[in-house]
Amino acid sequence: MTFASFGLAPALLKAVEAKGYQQPTPIQSAAIPEILNKHDVMAGAQTGTGKTAAFALPILHRLHETNSDQPLVKALVLAPTRELAQQVSQSFSFYGQHTHHKVVMAYGGVSINNQLSALEQGVDILVATPGRLLDLLSRKAVDLSALEFLVLDEADRMLDMGFIDDIKRILKSVPSTRQTLLFSATFDDAIFKLSQGLLQDPKLIEVDQRNAAASQVEQIAYEVDKHKKREITSYLIGSNNWQQVLIFTRTKVGADTLAKEMCKDGLKTQSIHGDKSQGARERALADFKNGSIRALVATDVASRGLDIAQLKYVINYELPHNAEDYIHRIGRTGRAGETGKAITLLSADEKWLLDEVHKILDTRLLQQWLPGYEPDLDQNFSPEKPKKSKRGNSGSHRKSRRPRR
Repeated sequence: MTFASFGLAPALLKAVEAKGYQQPTPIQSAAIPEILNKHDVMAGAQTGTGKTAAFALPILHRLHETNSDQPLVKALVLAPTRELAQQVSQSFSFYGQHTHHKVVMAYGGVSINNQLSALEQGVDILVATPGRLLDLLSRKAVDLSALEFLVLDEADRMLDMGFIDDIKRILKSVPSTRQTLLFSATFDDAIFKLSQGLLQDPKLIEVDQRNAAASQVEQIAYEVDKHKKREITSYLIGSNNWQQVLIFTRTKVGADTLAKEMCKDGLKTQSIHGDKSQGARERALADFKNGSIRALVATDVASRGLDIAQLKYVINYELPHNAEDYIHRIGRTGRAGETGKAITLLSADEKWLLDEVHKILDTRLLQQWLPGYEPDLDQNFSPEKPKKSKRGNSGSHRKSRRPRR
């Protein structure tokens, strides 16, 4: 199968060829025909599998066919983070570079004035975060009455971040006779409940085992005492001469602290998280991509949308409280068929978090010791999972894992 076999417009095929794509990925092969045939789609796809092209190409083709000159939003893509909105917007612009469709992105953390100016000049495709879109709607700066396509990208993350109420408010401004596409790296009851109110007789597409981690990623868990985690992180990077490593922490303060300590170890490192300005985040990411720094320490919220070509190494400095975030983290590597390595540094008090990861993976990570960094066995490396509290627990219900932000 080739991209030409989908019947895509020559202008799009020219862009695909320039991108260097040879054959469609499984998610593209499954989703593109359904979207072209005007079906609602609910698709499960890991990051790095080409899912953006899976919805961007058919939407651009359909818009190219109608070739309407109305200066109204025809397609809306909702993304949970600024980084993902940028990534999706850039993809639409690249694939549509030989068409006349205008793409505008709107997200918070920056001045709204430039976005208002861009919207005033006309827009066909709007890529936005929910909060900023509601701001634009309240200002009557966006008219969604002519909307034909609604896309929820990384829907699971939007639920994790507490955007469900925002999504419901946005739906009041879009026509019911639209085509809706929902893409999510993980599926659970909350996602299916959301889909029931959004999609009409959708085509369910799952190209991999549900909630599976990227198959091209080698996963290892090193048992290590908590106070030695920074030391082992610097050792792994330095001794193996790794040049580009993405490291995950649970907190913003933890990310900043680790980055500073690793710099003292002689490894150029920066942090990226929600408290950083948009400019600072973009500069840190640019430095990471061009090799000016060897390591980037990120929180889960900031990591969504980080598209780093051929990233080989991910380190879970701390395991996430939300087990599905583990899949998203290691999905930063092993993209587009490349291999990758994901290392988890497991302290005694995190064993229950690893158990949660094992449940959604339906497999177990290889746990081992790294010579010279063996854990202190007197610290009891098999703690019990914390008991449930009256306010919530660490089980599978999404709201119990993470408070609304």
